[in-house]
Amino acid sequence: NGCLSLFQVVHAHKPHFMALHCQEFGGKNYEASMSHVDKFVKELLSSDAMKDYNRARVYLDENYKSQEHFTALGSFYFLHESLKNIYQFDFKAKKYKKVTGKEIYSDTLESTPMLEKEKFPQDYFPECKWSRKGFIRTRWCITDCAFDLVNIHLFHDASNLIAWETSPSVYSGIRHKALGYVLDRIIDQRFEKVSYFVFGDFNFRLDAKAVVETLCAKATMQTIRAADTNEVVKLIFRESDNDRKVMLQLEKKLFDYFNQDVFRDNNGTALLEFDRELSVFKDKLYELDISFPPSYPYSEDSSQGKQYMNTRCPAWCDRILMSHSAKELILKSENDEKIVIYDHIGPNVCMGDHKPVFLSFRIAAGAGKPIANVHKCCVVQ
Repeated sequence: NGCLSLFQVVHAHKPHFMALHCQEFGGKNYEASMSHVDKFVKELLSSDAMKDYNRARVYLDENYKSQEHFTALGSFYFLHESLKNIYQFDFKAKKYKKVTGKEIYSDTLESTPMLEKEKFPQDYFPECKWSRKGFIRTRWCITDCAFDLVNIHLFHDASNLIAWETSPSVYSGIRHKALGYVLDRIIDQRFEKVSYFVFGDFNFRLDAKAVVETLCAKATMQTIRAADTNEVVKLIFRESDNDRKVMLQLEKKLFDYFNQDVFRDNNGTALLEFDRELSVFKDKLYELDISFPPSYPYSEDSSQGKQYMNTRCPAWCDRILMSHSAKELILKSENDEKIVIYDHIGPNVCMGDHKPVFLSFRIAAGAGKPIANVHKCCVVQ
């Protein structure tokens, strides 16, 4: 189902250059599922829907035995046969190389010079002893236009109760620090600065305190504590009248709100004001307007494509962000038809607990020209 939904998007938009970023490749139980991953990759590369893409680069971090390096990230890049000259940057040699053929890299990511990969240090998120969060960066050049594509996975919320305590939450502070680290890294002095797109699972959450206060404005709260430790294990919000109907139950991994429609109606737009984590980076990052419902956490029951799980407050975790210079590259069309599309995939289909999001756009011809002579994409090896 997931592949079919992806192919429908490919068919509808017919991209010449397609980048697909996956996180948690192989799922939580990756030791058992890595064989499925390889099957999926082969299927993707040989499928009829992708037959016009005659060059590909696939980077899969499958080396789960290496705890200090494993990120479970997968980055796929497909090039349409009509695209003539496309180059990829070699970070070691510091020069661009022409892309030909199809290549898959899995257990050799540490040694390929065609990408940069980092896992966040353990002390960023001490609560989580096996964190796989990190990023992979590749750099490309098409028609004199150079840009970085960064596949990112930031830290999740470990407990709804802790997320609810402060505004902004302690977890949003951890994500802020990790994203700041990535942005500093991709514009540091080692390489020439180019436009960049950062996309993946940012795990951005709504401001839990503000959301709960809004959803349960007229409710009274009951606190339930553990008998032995006295720590808060559950919060129950009940309507003050109306037979004290339960509106919301909150536990470490339970966010059970009585009316999910609030997250779906009009794509959850009413809740976008609580999506605040990106505001810290507004000088560095740009995002198109969101017009799709929260991308997480969807039910993993294959018959429940639209249903959210009641484990977390629905949120826009999956995003496509860009530098302000990248925003300038995106074609503004003369007759103002909608060429730039930012949306989610498979709205009615079960795609796992996250709905993928995609951005489709055209790079204006010669958009990179003013700086082309600087990075001399044309004199590549």
